Amino acid sequence: MIIASANYPITEHATFDAWRVHIEQWVLDAVNQNAGLLLFPEYGAMELVSIFSSEIRNDIRRQVIELDSLKDKFCYVFSELAKKYNVIIVAPSIPVIEDERNVNRVYVFSSKGLAGYQDKFFMTRFENEEWGIQSGVKNLTLFEASWGTFGIQICYDIEFALGSQLLCSTGASLILAPSCTETIRGATRVHIGARARAMENQAYTIVSQTVGNALWSPAVDINYGFSAFYSTPDNDMPEDGIISTLEPQKEGWLIQELDFAKLKPVRDNGQVFNFMDHQHLHIGFKNEEINIIRKSI
Repeated sequence: MIIASANYPITEHATFDAWRVHIEQWVLDAVNQNAGLLLFPEYGAMELVSIFSSEIRNDIRRQVIELDSLKDKFCYVFSELAKKYNVIIVAPSIPVIEDERNVNRVYVFSSKGLAGYQDKFFMTRFENEEWGIQSGVKNLTLFEASWGTFGIQICYDIEFALGSQLLCSTGASLILAPSCTETIRGATRVHIGARARAMENQAYTIVSQTVGNALWSPAVDINYGFSAFYSTPDNDMPEDGIISTLEPQKEGWLIQELDFAKLKPVRDNGQVFNFMDHQHLHIGFKNEEINIIRKSI
């Protein structure tokens, strides 16, 4: 499977239609490189705030309300692009309002249209203390494609073992980590988390991050990051577990082919049994508190 992970800039747009043209060009660029799954970063949808008035641009709480009003149009654009180009698109996350809660949501689209979504579990201090973004309902979505099964752990979530372990124990062989960070430290925490999750579960992990500055946006004004593909450092895998990375702050796609047939031999007969042994860990939670939702795409 060829997968594209974005180093994505938060770009200003004059109108929603201008944004739609921009996002289709990004999709087409990945499709032209034979990618079948496209991963955009966390809060990439915040660039839509640029079409609002300066009053809304400068009010981070009101932005959530206005973005929620664009949710259906936003989803329609990605649904049509996924159908048009016959790809899976993991869209940039967008704040949405559900049951009077402001949540950070990643929608997933396939050639069939909207396939499902994943909400972020763990909030950073900025989200929680200043922005009013709240933890989503504790549902994990397992996306089942013809080539394999994947789950999503949004930014800070990938820094915790819980979600990835549950997803992989239920069948995931790939964990996607869309992310938005300001600093080298923040980006590093996400990448360390992604590498740890790949090792613990003997799975693939992929990071996509926002890059560059958007000084017109008080919510996502400064961005530092880079895309990367990781594996466990074991038989027939990279010795350091790093499959590929893109230069930090360089706009564009990181394109990588992953061979999912390599994972089972590692899990069954690797140098160590991280995945198998990880299933026996007592990590202090009750399974019934978190629901796994299967979505065939």
